[in-house]
Amino acid sequence: MAEAQPHNCCGRCCCCLFGVIWKLVIAIIILIVLAILIFFFIVQPHSFKFSVKEAKLTEFNYNNNTLRYNLMLNFTAHNPNKKLTIYYDKMEGRVSYEGTRFATMDDVNSFRQDTKKTNRISGVFSGQRVVVFDHDQVSDIERDKKDGAFHFDVKLYFRIRFRLGDFIDEDDIKGNIKCGLDVPFVASKNNGTKVMNAFEPTTCDVNL
Repeated sequence: MAEAQPHNCCGRCCCCLFGVIWKLVIAIIILIVLAILIFFFIVQPHSFKFSVKEAKLTEFNYNNNTLRYNLMLNFTAHNPNKKLTIYYDKMEGRVSYEGTRFATMDDVNSFRQDTKKTNRISGVFSGQRVVVFDHDQVSDIERDKKDGAFHFDVKLYFRIRFRLGDFIDEDDIKGNIKCGLDVPFVASKNNGTKVMNAFEPTTCDVNL
């Protein structure tokens, strides 16, 4: 029996060490959770909001696999936070019709958005591009032109940083904004232009 005592002592030491480590891990987890809760309580972060206030389409002609288009969009970016400033470091836009992308924009200027501020961003998608539409898509173009409105899927891809007081996060956060838009078509007439439908301001989905 005397020879078994060292083994039992070693086992008790291991149990004690495991218990200390486990308590330490739990304490660290609790501290992290408390720190996160305190941060959210003080800062109260909110996701920024994006919407399209104005949209107009003056050209959308498809002939010989070439699409000519002229689409104007006016976005509104709103920062609802009271303590977080947002830096938009990079932004690019893509527009699709019936699942086919036909326009891009990657020259949006970077800007800083202060707390509780709203900024307007203008996007002009204009030019011509070789696009292969199938027969159904071509029929949809003629239908939408006759109806006076086109449905476009617009995506904005961005890199942003946040500032809290004097601290600026140096790591960019990637995200995207998705907007499904019914854009009125401005039909050209001999005596001017005619807008058959009015654009309804649309709120976009923000994904971080």
